[in-house]
Amino acid sequence: MQTRAARYTRFGMASDESRVLEHLVTGLSTHFTGLPVERIDDEIERGLRLLVEFLDTDRGTLSEFSPDGTSFTHVAAWARPGFATYLTEDVEAELPWYHATVARGETLRLERLPDDLPGEAVHEKAMVRRTGLKSNLTVPIAVGGQHVLVLATGAIREYHVWPPEVVERVRLVGQILASGLHRKRVEAELRAAVVALEGARAALEENLEEIRQLKDRLEAENVYLRTEFAREAGFDAIIGQSPAILDVLAKVAQVAPTDSSVLLLGETGTGKELLAHAIHDKSPRRDAPLVTVNCAALPPSLIESELFGHEKGAFTGATASKTGRFEVAHGGTLFLDEIGELSADLQVKLLRVLQQGEFERVGSSRTRKVDVRIVAATNRDLRRAMADGSFRKDLYFRLSVFPIQVPPLRERREDIPLLVWAYINHRQPTLRRHIERVPKRVMEALMAYAWPGNVRELENVVERALILSNGSTLRIEETLGAAIGNDDAPQHDAERMDDVERMHIRRVLEGCAWQIAGKGHAAERLGLHPNTLRSRMLKLGIRRPPPSPH
Repeated sequence: MQTRAARYTRFGMASDESRVLEHLVTGLSTHFTGLPVERIDDEIERGLRLLVEFLDTDRGTLSEFSPDGTSFTHVAAWARPGFATYLTEDVEAELPWYHATVARGETLRLERLPDDLPGEAVHEKAMVRRTGLKSNLTVPIAVGGQHVLVLATGAIREYHVWPPEVVERVRLVGQILASGLHRKRVEAELRAAVVALEGARAALEENLEEIRQLKDRLEAENVYLRTEFAREAGFDAIIGQSPAILDVLAKVAQVAPTDSSVLLLGETGTGKELLAHAIHDKSPRRDAPLVTVNCAALPPSLIESELFGHEKGAFTGATASKTGRFEVAHGGTLFLDEIGELSADLQVKLLRVLQQGEFERVGSSRTRKVDVRIVAATNRDLRRAMADGSFRKDLYFRLSVFPIQVPPLRERREDIPLLVWAYINHRQPTLRRHIERVPKRVMEALMAYAWPGNVRELENVVERALILSNGSTLRIEETLGAAIGNDDAPQHDAERMDDVERMHIRRVLEGCAWQIAGKGHAAERLGLHPNTLRSRMLKLGIRRPPPSPH
């Protein structure tokens, strides 16, 4: 009977095995997201079991490096019934060559033991003879350039081979487990701080002011820890401290070092392109180009030529050969924005490139090969598009190996003050302004507004406000309706959010003579896709008034 390991070849994994392993990685990442800290140890053991069962090996072990990186010790393991949990408890003493090699950060792919061991691995050969170990894969796991964990799996019943694709996905599993272990320890420290605070509260019951100060300090430390995570991960350009955006950044940090396809899901204007840049910048492909294609901005007649290139004379107007975006992105990352707008025939051609890395230029029969990582983004509901047949299921599953849902601005309102000041500081030198104050009423109104255009609309509103503000105080006039104005403006009763949004959109439409699409018209001013604006108008009951009879 052909074993799972026997189906691996020197060219890689069978496509069905690769798909199963990708789903295993995605499933593990999903399980760890939001997992209660008390269940992380069980989930790590479960992850080791799933990995062992998929690879058809007999034992999986997770070890942790010491702070100085010179040694490592076991922290978790899973073995099939009838096999010892650990090959040895003291790796450094009993397997000195193995320990020294792994401590240097080297991956060990031992497929036929003891033949694959060098002459100096005397203790290791003796261990193999005692235990019957036939194959071993050991992968050091690095986070932020420092080795933190070791993930190993061994086979006793039969020999195994370890294709590069398997090694890289095992490394990704290790990074997911490392992230879970790190979160467990950070939360344990925070819980210890909370316990200490509660003890102080009980001991200092009569001194409420001191208790309040301790609580404030703990909350400040939590904000600091969240900010430090974003800074250390290299996400300085992405502004926010809310749990929603930090969860997105954690997922980006997990997937960026891999070659897996990423699908960014979210409304228009939420910053999906910025996240695509972050994924590329934190990947091994960072020195190669990141090429962006907006699938909605190009006419259907041109997008195939833009993606795959064309030969001279391929169609009317093709006066010279052209290199497509896939070729330009070779070795790097291709960001396909608004992927849901691709036509059916282009979806088929894109699927072929994702599966085989091959394509032909328009007007050419020569097959070209590329090595490109795909990051795609859409504001459409692709599951609904699959149901109505406008988007291929096989393409969706290829693109969504690692989906990330990007939250709209209304779900992270606590980030709005940070964003407002970031935009002020970024734009005011160019506009020759010097803003020192944002009135409290203005900031509260900005935080209360629904922001259908998300951060892009917020940026446009702040820039317009800067143009209107001649002094040191930010003034927002005729922008979000009566909800926002100057300190000396008449005060009105608070309006419902839909009323504010309806008034704002109608005011912008009137200023554009009700022109929705096109340069400088309503959709662009609001930071929305034209179709998104039309949907908002329908929902809010906004209709263009009939022309005057006179």
